[in-house]
Amino acid sequence: MTTAQWFLLVGGLLLVMGLTTTALKRAPVTTAIIYLAVGLLVGPSGLNAFHFNPLKQSALLEVLTEIAVLISLFSAGIKMPAPFSLNRWRAPILLATVSMTVTVALVAAFSYFVLGLPWGAGVLLGAIVAPTDPVLATDVQIRHPGDRDQLRFTLTSEAGMNDGSAFPFVLLGLGLLGLHELGDGGWRWVMVDVVWATVGGIALGVMAGHGLARLSWKLRGGSHQHELLDDFLGLGLIGVVYGLAVAVSAWGFLAVFFAAVALRQTELKLATAEQTTPHAQAPRAMVSQGSLIFKEHLERLSELCLILLVGGTLFWSSWSWSAVGLALFLFLIARPASVVVGLMGTDIPWRVRGMAGWFGVRGIGSLYYLMYALQHGLPEELGLQLIQLTLIVVALSILLHGISVKPAMRHFWKKGKRSDTP
Repeated sequence: MTTAQWFLLVGGLLLVMGLTTTALKRAPVTTAIIYLAVGLLVGPSGLNAFHFNPLKQSALLEVLTEIAVLISLFSAGIKMPAPFSLNRWRAPILLATVSMTVTVALVAAFSYFVLGLPWGAGVLLGAIVAPTDPVLATDVQIRHPGDRDQLRFTLTSEAGMNDGSAFPFVLLGLGLLGLHELGDGGWRWVMVDVVWATVGGIALGVMAGHGLARLSWKLRGGSHQHELLDDFLGLGLIGVVYGLAVAVSAWGFLAVFFAAVALRQTELKLATAEQTTPHAQAPRAMVSQGSLIFKEHLERLSELCLILLVGGTLFWSSWSWSAVGLALFLFLIARPASVVVGLMGTDIPWRVRGMAGWFGVRGIGSLYYLMYALQHGLPEELGLQLIQLTLIVVALSILLHGISVKPAMRHFWKKGKRSDTP
């Protein structure tokens, strides 16, 4: 496709999506399915107008998916309801750690015993497909900062954290393949890639988000009444936090998510404290609120472009029985089992657990980890195999979850309202 044709395709899609917003909200499918269908139509599965080769373009796709995930993590973080409580966050923390580990282990076992992959490749594949997606799962995630729905909160905060908690398993898989230093007995992996990178990323994000919230609050409340560019502040926080985290070998995805959470939580605490004073003024503008709309628009644009590329990578021959079997094993066995194990001993209702077990949407995060592995020396033959498996998992997730999300969520809310009625 020529440059002009690309502009026509993407611009036309944007116009159609913008003009049919109301109809799309009522449609039984998600917008990601539409983007995937267009990509399949113009890609090698249809008209063959273009073919995107992820093996040759892995460096470009790594950057694009990295940016998309960062923007989505920030948007998810600033929509977290306040105040923060460890009791409420217990379920998503367990999903992002215990359930993540169980999913990786089950997929690794399936890859070894069924697909014939070596253990290192199995662990790597498990880490690639285990994290749920903060980009494509908008229909089951928190919609606005005041949304207190338990299911949406659990899935949103899980997606915000497990894009970072998957990273140690990616490096473990690469290490088992001889592409990353694990240390004697795995000590370096445990101490550096797990403990330090996780704690450091969270701490860095919390400090940065808290600091920006207090600084912007002080500037807006000072005698000069400074005007601030909230969009720039939000993007700047993402860039600085992620850059610092990578520089000190901490998990940048965790840092950005928790920076957004800390920014929102701190601003709300400051606003609450100010409104309780005798001479309270009108509520001040907040960086978290001012930057949210812009980030959500960027998130939608990145979703459109990246899902188009996914459709443009798939041939009809890509739909092998092994790839489809892996996807169904992940959706029907590994994910539900991991949720059951992870939420043992919690007071989360079983109806919420069931929904969380099904709606573990895979997408842009999985593509990022795949490109990351390719850029870190994954052999070409193994890389091609993992590309095929991962792309089919993502495509089937878009299709199956996209078709079922709206009717399932409507049934879930109606049932919840009936159970709440005395």
